[in-house]
Amino acid sequence: MTVETVERNRLETCLPAEPLPQPLLPGDPSTMSLGEVREMTDVLFARLRGLEEGTREYSYVRNTLVELNMGLVRHAASRFTHRSESMDDIVQVGVVGLIKAINRFEPERGLEFVTYALPTVSGEIKRHFRDTSWSVHVPRRLQELRIELARASEALHGELGREPSTPELAARMGVPAADVVQAQIAANAYTAGTLETPGSDEDDHSLHDRLGKVEPALETIENILSLKHTVAALSERERTILHLRFVEELTQTQIGQRIGVSQMQVSRLLTNILATLRQALVA
Repeated sequence: MTVETVERNRLETCLPAEPLPQPLLPGDPSTMSLGEVREMTDVLFARLRGLEEGTREYSYVRNTLVELNMGLVRHAASRFTHRSESMDDIVQVGVVGLIKAINRFEPERGLEFVTYALPTVSGEIKRHFRDTSWSVHVPRRLQELRIELARASEALHGELGREPSTPELAARMGVPAADVVQAQIAANAYTAGTLETPGSDEDDHSLHDRLGKVEPALETIENILSLKHTVAALSERERTILHLRFVEELTQTQIGQRIGVSQMQVSRLLTNILATLRQALVA
């Protein structure tokens, strides 16, 4: 399920079952001036305070506040256009932050809603990227340390004219060198590569094509080499029994007829031979 679907479902649960007869907005919010939006927001919050939470009217007024302040969400989302995620998904996450701001806003404190809501919306979008952008999950402390590391590296590179060393980075960040190393390792988990990426401009073969593969018969070869001396130490009859059973694939009865013994004797001989070979493998 996409972010857009999740947030659309969340908004739909707040909408009234049937439209209220009178629209609360005088026109299209996108054509209203900033002053008109702020004035209408104050009016809607005053009306919201007089309604019981959970009622159809309360949900309708709150959703009108969301619609009225979508410009604020789009403004906050525009700061993240450099991200690979689609703008529609970022806006949907911002709507969640806007709803949280509406639910928590207290007009009696004298603070403008825009001043209160913008950090809440931006924080929700940042939290979304923090929780979903990393290819491999790492602790939040290392995520924040990676950002500090990037800033320190850029600053020191400009001052020194070269790549800074780990001790220099640790001194600039005020953390142990071990933490710098951890942050450098964590940075590798931010994005994930693909085994289908070509090796170079001249080589069209992917990394997947160049990776070694486990040879299925490798273990068999190792076992044969390990048992070579043990088999050589067997008697000629024992080696003949092994050959007839596992190379020519004769039955115990057929082996007995070939070497002139009973099937029961062949069974006992095979059991002893295999026990000897098994012991040589685990020794």
